[in-house]
Parts: sequence; C-alpha cells; structure tokens
Amino acid sequence: MSVELDDANLYINRELSWLNFNKRVLDQATYKGLLPLDRLKFLAIYGTNLDEFYMIRVAGLKALYKAGVNATGPDKLTPIDQLTQLRDEIRNIMPDLESIYLGVKKELEESGVSIKHFSELNEEQKSRVSEHFFEHIYPIIIPIAVDATHPFPHLNNLSFGIALELKGKDGQMKHGLVRIPRIVSRFIHIDNTFVLVESVVEHFSSELFPGFKPVASAPFRVTRNADMDIEEEEADDFLEILEEGLRSRNKGAIVRLELNGDADEGIVNFLCGNMHIEDKDIYYYKHTPLNLGTFWQVVGDKTISHLASPSFMPRTLPPLDHQDVYDVMESQDILLYHPYESFEPVVKFVKEAAYDPDTLAIRMVLYRVGSNSPIVKALIDAVKDGKQVTVLVELKARFDEENNLRWAKKLEDAGAHVVYGIPQLKVHAKIAQVIKYKSGTLQSYLHLATGNYNPTTAKIYTDVSFFTCNKKFNSDATKFFHFLTGFAADTKLDNLYMSPTQIKPKLLRLIEKEASYGSDGYMILKANALVDQAIIKALYKASMAGCKIDLIIRGICCLKPGIKGVSETISVSSVIGKYLEHPRLYWFKNSKVNAYISSADLMPRNLDRRIELMTPIESPKLAGRIEQILKLQLADNSHRYMLESSGEYTKVTPKEGAETINSQEQMELYVTKVSKRVTKNSSKHISKLAKKLLKES
Repeated sequence: MSVELDDANLYINRELSWLNFNKRVLDQATYKGLLPLDRLKFLAIYGTNLDEFYMIRVAGLKALYKAGVNATGPDKLTPIDQLTQLRDEIRNIMPDLESIYLGVKKELEESGVSIKHFSELNEEQKSRVSEHFFEHIYPIIIPIAVDATHPFPHLNNLSFGIALELKGKDGQMKHGLVRIPRIVSRFIHIDNTFVLVESVVEHFSSELFPGFKPVASAPFRVTRNADMDIEEEEADDFLEILEEGLRSRNKGAIVRLELNGDADEGIVNFLCGNMHIEDKDIYYYKHTPLNLGTFWQVVGDKTISHLASPSFMPRTLPPLDHQDVYDVMESQDILLYHPYESFEPVVKFVKEAAYDPDTLAIRMVLYRVGSNSPIVKALIDAVKDGKQVTVLVELKARFDEENNLRWAKKLEDAGAHVVYGIPQLKVHAKIAQVIKYKSGTLQSYLHLATGNYNPTTAKIYTDVSFFTCNKKFNSDATKFFHFLTGFAADTKLDNLYMSPTQIKPKLLRLIEKEASYGSDGYMILKANALVDQAIIKALYKASMAGCKIDLIIRGICCLKPGIKGVSETISVSSVIGKYLEHPRLYWFKNSKVNAYISSADLMPRNLDRRIELMTPIESPKLAGRIEQILKLQLADNSHRYMLESSGEYTKVTPKEGAETINSQEQMELYVTKVSKRVTKNSSKHISKLAKKLLKES
C-alpha cells in the first residue's frame, strides 16, 4: 500500500510545536530538588522566549493574514488557523504559569526572600522605598497627559508602564500614562524584599499629576512587530540601511498587550482605542508580574545566590590542560564538548594567533559574539600588530544587530577587512582559520563549531568545537573565505559541505544510504529543530524501509513519530535542562564517515537560505565520542521528553528499580572525574550506564 507523504496529517505545525517546546521549558520549574532561584530562572527564560515568539512569529502570521495571504505549510494550517490555535494555547498555559510562579514565590518566602507590592510593605520599608523613589525614579520618569492637545504617545517595542484614570479638583476625568524606562530597575531591593517598581510608581502617581487624584490604574506592556524588512539590493550602504531598520523596529505594528488581571475596564478601552489592538491579543495576568524576563534581576542578585545551584566550572581536559592548542593540533584533531569542557582553548586559539609573530592571517565568521568579546579585542590587537585580519560580521543576526554593528565598526576602524554579510543570505557558519609561516612553509589551523564565538553563552549552551590541521579541510576553508569576500557564486567545497547548495543534498544521500541497510540501518540526528519537508520525507521513507531512527530535537519538530506504516521505527526526544542543548550532530551507523557536526538545523531557512557549514568527523575515535554523547542523551530518564504521534510530549521517567540518569549532570561528573578534581566525599556518582557509554575506566 502506497503512502501519500504530502498528507497534512503526517506533519505538526511548526508554531504550535514551538509553543510546546516553551511549555517544556516552563515545566523545568516544577522539577523536584531545584532551588527556588533555579525555578525562577526558567520562568524568566519562558517569558523571554515568548516575547521573541510574539515579536517575530505571531507578528509575521498577523501580517500574512492582513495581506490576505493564505499560503500553508505541509500541515495545511492557514495563518488565521494558526493564530487562533496559538492564542488558545498561550491562554491554556497561563494558569500553569500563574500556579508555578505562586509556588516559587512561596518557596522564596520560606527562605526569607519576598517579591511584594508597595502596599504589602511595613512602614519602615515604605519609608525607605519612598526615599528611593524620589531620589532615583521620580527625576527620570515622565507623566504623559492624553487629551485633545496631548496625543497618545508612541510606545516602543516592549514598552512597560502604567495607564491611569485621573479625577481633577473640578471633577473632570482625564487619562494619563507613565512610561517606566528600561534604565529603571524592575525591582527595588531592600532587606531581601524585591518590590515591584510599577506598584511604587502607582502609589506615587498623584505626585506625578499634581491636582489630580488617581481613580484607577493598570500596569501594561506592549509588544510590536520587531522583524525587519531590509531591501538589500536597493542599499548603497548596508550599514546605513541596517541602522534605519533598527530604528524602525520600535515602530512596527502593536501585536500584543499585556495587563494585570484586575485592570479597570475603562482603562482597557482607553488603551485599546489608542493602540488599535484586537481583544484576542490582550493577555491578563492575575498573579504573575508583567515582563517575566526581568526575573533575571532577582536570579542574578549575589546577596541571595545561596538560593541557586552553584555554577559548574568547565574543565580543560588532557592534553590541552598542559599543552598548547597549536602543538596538539599539529599531532591530532581535537573535539571539545562545551560547557563541560572549557571554551578557553577557543579563545586561546585566537589570542595566541593574534600575538604570535609567525601568524600571517586570521579569518573568522562572527554571528553572535557578546558585548565584551575577548576574541574581537584580540583580532583588533592582531590588526595593530600588522597581521592580515578578515572578518565576516553577520549584521543580520536577529536581536544582536546593534552589538554586531558596534564590533564591525571597531574592527574596521582598526584596519581589519570587514565583510557585512552576503546579500539575501545570512552567514551562520562557525569557522575560524589561522595561517602561520613555520619552517619555511605556510601552515593552516582550523576551528569549526556548532556554536558562536561567545564565551558567555558557551557556559550555558551545549556545543561542539573541532580543531584540525587537516589540509583538505583547510583548503576548503580558504575557498570558503574567498567566496565570502569576493564574487564566486558557484563555489563548491570538496570535503566540507556548505549550504544552501551542499548540506541538504548530502544529508538526503546519507539518510537514503542508511535506509538501504533496512533493519540493520541506524541513525541518530540531533538538532534544535526539524522542519524541512524533504528531510522529513526522507526519514519517513527510511523508517518504511525498517531503518531505526532516533531524533533528538530540542525545539520544533514537524515530524510525527510512531505512525503505523510510516514512522514506526522513529523516536523523537527533546532534552531540556539547565543548559540549552544547541549542537547539531548527525550520526550514521553504516556510513564511511559516521559523524558530522554542523551549524545548520534541519530547517528550510538553514538549508536553503543561509550559508552554513557541515564537517565530517573522519577520526573514528572522535566520531565514537559523538556517538557516546548522543546515546547518553537517549538514555536520559530525568530531563528527556518523548514526542507522541498526537504532537504532545511525555516526560520520560526511570523504570522501577532503574537508576536516574540526567545526561547533563552525568557529563559534568564525567569531565570532573577525568580532570581528577572530583572530591572523595562527593555524594554524586556517574551511573553505570553513563560509564559504559562514555567508556569510563
């Protein structure tokens, strides 16, 4: 019986799948044994994720609907179908969010830490907060009247403030706003009490509108469409047009309004009438404060750090713990697994090249480097030292545009050759090449990775780094950088694989080849997302041939596992933990080269519309390490979720009598033990299964 692989019932909608991912993030806050600030951290991540989702994905669907576009994906849901289901799902999650927040708040209170409104403070605390308000807040906030001569103001994206209904001495009713700028701390911290700033501003609103008495007030928050539409082919100066795009980000259509649950109806009507927003896009929070992302202020407060788990200290394992990275590279390839293994060798790779008199050239692609980048500083020093430095800074890295623009200008001012991207394509590849003159000849050193050159995120994202002096790979790297800086539309690499022309065809060939082994075929694919229909169809066909397939997809997955006659041999896992699972690792049992690492997710945007790289790991030993990492994650019965054919996820729990395996914790313990720094009295241990998988002796 033939199966129609275009059937909409075989696909999960990508937006609904993403919401399910964010629900799993929120679920992390419910795990037993977590300290209260660890729980609060997941609330902050959930809120920040949802902000970006609304700014980009929901805003995009609303724009499509407004334009009358009814195009659908493989799941056949129209933009209005998706908007309806997304709004319903977000509202369905809100009671759980409120319940989790109240639970965390109670745990904090039991530990002597409170999150309170101004009205809940005692008199001594009120006096201190009042003093803080008049000294630090009153001078920088601005009361805004709204009437016939004072138009409703423009509210920037993610604006936070208070709307008020005011009564004058003559009995006349007025409306006003108070915007709370981002430079004002979200919480006022006194004696382990974090006071909500909006409650303080509300209390003193009569001071801001002298002669008027507040009758009603409501904190509110606005989200706008933050996607930028840049017509690159019309740009004489890409920097100038990008800067204009960044300014326009705060002018996009309002797509969401968030309010407290007891907001006065008259104030809601006042806001809606001026913002022109649909009731469907208004969200009321009864107990949870607005702007969940600002809980990072509480999480990061050092005075209560004992209420969070201690940070893991990444290790530098042999031989890099006692040998220079360049010396090791000349004798062997190196594979690092961050954040368990330190990111410092990557920083040293650039720093040592910058200061080595033998270095002739350094070439890099920078996507997200952070605000205080030691790598960029080293590149600037290298230029000043007379070395040739070529850097592609991807200015279109969403929400990092301003940061990247600043670094690009500094590099250019220093004298580096800076490329600002490729027209119509984002450059998402992670690559750095160093060329030295040694013993009368040129020697090239190469770093390829799944993650960004960002030491900060390298402590909280799991990623893989690969160092090599492989001449074939370095030859391709040179060709790749020539492609980035010159005109070479038909560039094809010989040993590495580059999208948009090579990665997808290679993956399809690898999947098809593994499928040819039938029930003896086995593949494990780990990525952030699986959306591409051609890849999904290939996986369905492989499953129909009897091939075993384990997918580890952190976020969006549009494939449905476990469908009779289509995907019975496919399992889909999602590992969510204290680290953000970020590497793209592709392993095939019967391939000549078993393992590949990549910057590319299994999505059309990565495979068809971005410049990405995929690297074959030719060393059997290093390929075996990747296999061990993947199988350890598949053994996780603590923080792993399994996707059902219904589109819902089920939390995996240990079978009766079995050991609990948290794959992230097991990796921490493993590298600690290998680095010989584990204490004899440690109560934690590496599970027997983890020992077996990691070949622990």
